[in-house]
Amino acid sequence: MPKLKRSETDERATDFVEALDRGLRLLQCFGTTAGPMTLSDLARAADLPRATARRMLFTLQRGGFVSGDGKLFSLTPHVLTLAASYLRSNQLVAMIQPLLDRVATAANEISSLAVLDGDDVVFIARGSPARVFSGGLEIGYRLPAFCTSVGRAMLGQLDDADLAARLKAMTREALTPQTVTDPKALLARIVADRAQGYSLVDREAEPHFRSISVPVRRYDDVIVAAINMGAHVDRVPAQELIGRFLPLLQEGAESVRSQLL
Repeated sequence: MPKLKRSETDERATDFVEALDRGLRLLQCFGTTAGPMTLSDLARAADLPRATARRMLFTLQRGGFVSGDGKLFSLTPHVLTLAASYLRSNQLVAMIQPLLDRVATAANEISSLAVLDGDDVVFIARGSPARVFSGGLEIGYRLPAFCTSVGRAMLGQLDDADLAARLKAMTREALTPQTVTDPKALLARIVADRAQGYSLVDREAEPHFRSISVPVRRYDDVIVAAINMGAHVDRVPAQELIGRFLPLLQEGAESVRSQLL
């Protein structure tokens, strides 16, 4: 009689490396406060026993990811090699960076590429006129998906029932006085954005800033990212976002669709 195969859940449980998970969790706790952090602060932030956190920190220190004197610990620039590996290996960045540069030059404004990460959006690439990176959203910057144009453009991929459940479950804290937090109102806006093919968010994610985004679809029509452009409200009116920026974004997104796998 052949052996019964373990379930996929059992395999995942067996393959799970708790020590690695704890180490990664500890790395993510840096930055919760400015400057170096104490062992006790890191252990508390990562919800780890102090002795466990200490072993993890010394292991990370040996790998060059953390520096410390036994009392205070900081991340080192070596941590950036993890982000660099992601960016170098990411097909979206490689394919869309030239598009971002082209769109930014045509509009004389910064353009950005974002992906969903849980309930947040993360900006992973951007283009700027003359390659000047003096403003705009930095690579790695995170914002809640529900109140950003890139987030709403990507959330539109969900059907209405799944979208309603997702919105209801996520944390929806107002970032500005204009932020819409009601899940029913958000559902209506994202459904409308889906129908029109773009999302425009006015001062909901950041004060005095409005942006417009379109979804980036791969060859099979699945939304894998979103690209956007934005500007200070005193400088660029909403109608200009639609009239001048939107056609550039739409043309750009369409130009890469067949190349994204």
